[in-house]
Amino acid sequence: MALNRIVLYYAFTPLPDPDAVRLWQRALGEKLGLRGRILISKDGINGTVGGELNAVKQYVKTTREHPAFRNLDVKWSDGGAEDFPRLSVKVRDEIVSFGAPGELKVDQDGVVGGGKHLRPEELHQLIDAKKASGDDVVFFDGRNAFEAQIGKFKDAIVPDVATTHDFIKELDSGKYDDLKDKPVVTYCTGGIRCEVLSSLMVNRGFQEVYQLDGGIVRYGETFGDAGLWEGSLYVFDQRMHLEFTPDAKTIGECVRCQAPTSKFENCSNAECRQLTLYCSACAADPQTQRCPDGCPA
Repeated sequence: MALNRIVLYYAFTPLPDPDAVRLWQRALGEKLGLRGRILISKDGINGTVGGELNAVKQYVKTTREHPAFRNLDVKWSDGGAEDFPRLSVKVRDEIVSFGAPGELKVDQDGVVGGGKHLRPEELHQLIDAKKASGDDVVFFDGRNAFEAQIGKFKDAIVPDVATTHDFIKELDSGKYDDLKDKPVVTYCTGGIRCEVLSSLMVNRGFQEVYQLDGGIVRYGETFGDAGLWEGSLYVFDQRMHLEFTPDAKTIGECVRCQAPTSKFENCSNAECRQLTLYCSACAADPQTQRCPDGCPA
């Protein structure tokens, strides 16, 4: 039986001809029988693809042979092509949709003026050092708020954002101004959203901004569930969530009965389909797999 894998990857780098990269990436993905989603812009590439292990290895090797992508940041996980409906390769204004394409600055070394990268081990060293001097490190979630319902860092601040586009308004609201003189560690799934978010925070006067290198995925690879992470990790494919070890806590709650769950389901109302947490019992009946307070208009 063939082994299958999924890779999550990105690279911030100037691309003078994004459409040429799109054509090449589509041809490469189709040749290797991969499925997934690849976004390309003038600022780089962001993707997640799955397929047979050797095909995915060849994809990564060939992509890294492009001079712009030699430093491609890659994370591996279980799964395969069946976790995606198709191969989608598109050119966009941004490879992460913050709605600030003119604010981001990128050179051949990546994002200019972002937060300081911390490997998982360095994150713990920072926390210990700050604690010794009487300071607390603030974790700042760089994902959509619903993702944090099933997993987050202990005591993290979870901004009230439904989409990545909401972050700029959220940062400009003033509600986090008290953090501008504190050490703030941004984190997200694989690290890419924090590349942009940390630079937006620095631009707005946050003085000591860090970003978790490789995101939650790399932290989980390093510490499993024995560190500061709690719960499951939401992922944007048909797996929906993953756990780093069998010891993972279940911190999500069913919106109907508050039973522990990490399973997101669409509301059974065909006109709503809002993604919400349901336990297996409530998800088994269309009458209980509905928004408990009525579907949004």
